[in-house]
Amino acid sequence: MRELGILNETVPKDSPFFGVPYPGSFVLNTQAVITAKYFEDSYRERYTSANILMRQFGVKPEAARSEVEGKQLKLEAASSNSIVAAGQRVTLTLDIEMKPNMHVYAPGVEGYIPIDWKMKESEAVAAHEVSYPASEKLHLAAIDETVPVYRDHFLLARDITIGPEAKVRPTLDSSGRFTVEGTLRYQACDDRICYIPQELPVKWVFQYAEFDKQRVPVELRRK
Repeated sequence: MRELGILNETVPKDSPFFGVPYPGSFVLNTQAVITAKYFEDSYRERYTSANILMRQFGVKPEAARSEVEGKQLKLEAASSNSIVAAGQRVTLTLDIEMKPNMHVYAPGVEGYIPIDWKMKESEAVAAHEVSYPASEKLHLAAIDETVPVYRDHFLLARDITIGPEAKVRPTLDSSGRFTVEGTLRYQACDDRICYIPQELPVKWVFQYAEFDKQRVPVELRRK
């Protein structure tokens, strides 16, 4: 633990918790070389394995899927996990397919409305920043401008951290599920026309897993 730099020495040495490592995950290659690491500042928060598989290896998320179709694009919302617990960090994605000859503007564009993914405020989750893919430069010959855009197919991703149980529980339905909602705002254009800005609702439904609070058998408890 010392060699990996994960020994938590902020705990007093006479505490029963001294020697407990910082929680996190390492990714190793076939030569046992660490290629990535995933750690949070709080011991109460953890990246899920599915989140790491998606972030590190591009595994396509299949959980909490729903489809939405707009006038100039269609999208599939998905998540790295469908069953979540307090403190877990999971990834949400918007898999976007533009209709033929259409483009939307990327963040950083000037004079146009960029694509924007907003999350509805919720006590149940904390939303992190959106991860946007690299855009392409499109030259608009009619007005002699070059702008950053997305065309064809692209993926947006953002992490959320599930809140503490006291915050999540009031949002649960009778089946123990809760919904995370957001909107995707964009202005699509083709070679001749920029269309009226659109706003599409998106959502993800999660099953909440409470912590197992049953005590371990007496013979296994710390003496």
